[in-house]
Amino acid sequence: IIIELSSRMGYQMKSDSAEEVFQEIGSIWQAVTGITYNRIHKQGIQWPCPTQEHPGTPYLFKGGFPRGKAVFSVVEYKPSKELPDKEYPLMLSTGRHLFHYHTGTMIRKGDALNSVEAEAYVELNSADTDRLGIIDGEKVRVSSRRGEIEIKIRISKRVGKGRVFIPFHYKEAAANLLTNAVLDPVSNIPELKVCAVKMEKIAVKKPKAKKKVKS
Repeated sequence: IIIELSSRMGYQMKSDSAEEVFQEIGSIWQAVTGITYNRIHKQGIQWPCPTQEHPGTPYLFKGGFPRGKAVFSVVEYKPSKELPDKEYPLMLSTGRHLFHYHTGTMIRKGDALNSVEAEAYVELNSADTDRLGIIDGEKVRVSSRRGEIEIKIRISKRVGKGRVFIPFHYKEAAANLLTNAVLDPVSNIPELKVCAVKMEKIAVKKPKAKKKVKS
């Protein structure tokens, strides 16, 4: 993958061997310097593995941290930048489920895993589905101040009243079209787990009546 990516970006690498690319990575990143193809053909090795004599590191920091005990820091609580209101009364949180990984670019190409959870869904408490007049499996429109998606309902006890959960693995109903891009002041990570949304039934279009032809 690295060789192909490099080539498409205009830099032709001297080698077309994945093993040689890995050796080059090991020459500048000591954590994998001691891991070679010959060694891992015999047995897997957990990094860090700085030398070929090193057995690998099954448990990182097993004997303690380099600077002593773990350090905990106190931070000031700040509420989320966007909470539910009259216009957007539900709180959305996104996340994963067991059978897919991140945005699905790799895992969803495999039939075995994709067949288990093949379709995007939104989890909602039965109290909210009753209020909205929505039934399990029905397709709804979920909207925020940034975007909207159409997705099937899954009634669930896992989410509380007023809460919405959407896995972010599905590009056809991309949860991050809805999420808040406000950044955490320390980590600069977007506030992807809390945002206000609304949900509405998708109107079913009735077929147009055929005009009667006069004979």
